[in-house]
Amino acid sequence: MEYIVEKIGMSRTIDTSSTPVTLLRLINTKICEVCDEKKAIVAYAEGKAYNKAIAGIQKKYSLSKEFNKFATLSLENAELGDQNLDVLSEAKIVKVSFKSKGKGYQGVIKRHGFAGGPAAHGSRFHRRPGSIGNCEWPGRVQPGVRMAGHTGNETITAKNEVVSFDAENKILVLKGSVPGFNGAMGRIRIVK
Repeated sequence: MEYIVEKIGMSRTIDTSSTPVTLLRLINTKICEVCDEKKAIVAYAEGKAYNKAIAGIQKKYSLSKEFNKFATLSLENAELGDQNLDVLSEAKIVKVSFKSKGKGYQGVIKRHGFAGGPAAHGSRFHRRPGSIGNCEWPGRVQPGVRMAGHTGNETITAKNEVVSFDAENKILVLKGSVPGFNGAMGRIRIVK
């Protein structure tokens, strides 16, 4: 069973052993069409995106204008209409998939954790990558050398333990951290 969620942020439990937790809000999704292999097309609301293509899909599934995003989720025993949330109250472990925070073009120290050189004035080697190639043979840079480049904005899946689920407010509390920024949209899958 998969669900679309929005990351609210992190907090801590107020027990004697305080535990860091992440709060996720379940997004209201409607099951539009059940496909084969336990997959279904669902619609949910995100932002104000609207065009003729979205209007055509909304007309096909007779949806209101707020449902402007569509996704394919793996569901079991899916029936058309609102997605069933009863399974989450019994869930113990979930897999969470979010896009990590995008950091843009970064150097080797931030991207790969290189140590860099001395910070003294005369060193002339501070945050550079250092040597990247070989001598005369093969006379080129080998594939896979860690260099500066685009960092973050990759889909990361993490396994988290469920602390609690508030069915009334549709808030899921997971132990530990979850990738992505606050307000990011992702999906969870029940493992156990």
